[in-house]
Amino acid sequence: MATQKYFYGTGKRKSAIARVRVFDAPGELIVNGKPLEEAIPVIAWQKSATKPLDVLNLNGSVTVIVKTHGGGISGQADAISLGISRALIEMDLNLRPKLKSNGLLTRDSRIKESKKYGLKRARKAQQFTKR
Repeated sequence: MATQKYFYGTGKRKSAIARVRVFDAPGELIVNGKPLEEAIPVIAWQKSATKPLDVLNLNGSVTVIVKTHGGGISGQADAISLGISRALIEMDLNLRPKLKSNGLLTRDSRIKESKKYGLKRARKAQQFTKR
């Protein structure tokens, strides 16, 4: 499979990064060398990760190989979704309107706010006592 042509897409969410390769041959979705069900145990997150394939009815008709790192499983699932969407657009530009109308090309930019000096967390301060 290494010599076969693939289409590449990168997805990011929170601090998770997914590098996605989509092959134009029938196959399955592999995440970090494991099947999707093993790598992402929660069904809702599995559906989130495969939503671009469900929207385009491409489940089983393309092979997807993903390498993820950083963040948690939920963030990785959303990063996989964005990466698959971007790789599918690279494969066929005509798929873009369908993916865009389903909101699958928008990068969710919410990340953890950094801690501020003198506070316990980003905004949590010590309790104020008047007397």
